[in-house]
Amino acid sequence: MFSNIVLFNVGTLALSAIYLSVGSILTTAVFYFLFPLFMVFTLGKLLFVFVAKIYSVAAVLGISVVQDNKEQEDVFGIDGYDYELKQDIFYSTINPWQRKFGYCRLYDEALAHLDMIIDCEPITFNYGGENWMIEFCKGQYALNTGCEVGVYKEAFNLGILGIPGTYFYRSVDDKDMMHMAFSLKKNGKELFNREDKHWWLNGFKLGEFSNPSQLTMDIGISFNDKGMCYAFIDGLIRAGYPDSEIMKVGNRVYFTFGKPHTEQPITRTRFTDWITQKKNKIMCAEYRRVTEAYDTIQDKLNAVRKYRPDIYKKAIAVGKNRKVYKEYDRIAKYIE
Repeated sequence: MFSNIVLFNVGTLALSAIYLSVGSILTTAVFYFLFPLFMVFTLGKLLFVFVAKIYSVAAVLGISVVQDNKEQEDVFGIDGYDYELKQDIFYSTINPWQRKFGYCRLYDEALAHLDMIIDCEPITFNYGGENWMIEFCKGQYALNTGCEVGVYKEAFNLGILGIPGTYFYRSVDDKDMMHMAFSLKKNGKELFNREDKHWWLNGFKLGEFSNPSQLTMDIGISFNDKGMCYAFIDGLIRAGYPDSEIMKVGNRVYFTFGKPHTEQPITRTRFTDWITQKKNKIMCAEYRRVTEAYDTIQDKLNAVRKYRPDIYKKAIAVGKNRKVYKEYDRIAKYIE
């Protein structure tokens, strides 16, 4: 009997040893093989999502992540603009594609036909033997409420091309850029503001609908010297701004652009403005409906691209789109 007990204990110990060996092997396999494999899979998935998110954000904000500008434009089409999250606005970089096109009256005349109902105020003045022009604009840029202040120098009289009284102005070089600021208000309440040293200070709020008459711009411009400052003030007065609406502090000039004092583009009429703005208002309402469930600009644009591709094309055409500058081809050989 004792021998049977011994044999039983030995057998039990042997089985226990076998179980322990199998358990050790399984534990080792899980710890050294399956667990690392799981971690690699999980971290790889997280890394993929993270990188994809970076590319998505970068495409919207105009930041290059291995992509060049052409590739960015293929993703979202918003080339030459940055995005400010705090104010939810797009604004141009220092060297956007628009810089080469400068300014001429033909551009303003093209706006209404492209769903842009905008008040334009070009102020011309002579300083240092050169003709300068600073233009402020505000209104509805199709799917965007926006405004801008641009600084230009006269380069060519287009009268010789059969366009009387029209001049082409080049965008100023970096050395002639000015420190500018504005606050865009709608019915007296600020929509957004911008301040920078620039040649074309602007801002565009996607999905916001406004009539130009609802908007005012409180503008401040710092000039490089006193003579230039006074020359610009003379230009404001010639355009119709009363002295009482202009404030000068050092070489900085402050004023408000509300109702335009200068002649507006002849392509704008009360009836065509009404028709175009009805369409713009419907598009803005539809943009807000499609994007109301999303928080980030990239998610909003992705939703519009998926559900309303027709509106998406308007959404990514921030500010003045390329069609505005088609007339440049007509005059390019004379000025380049």
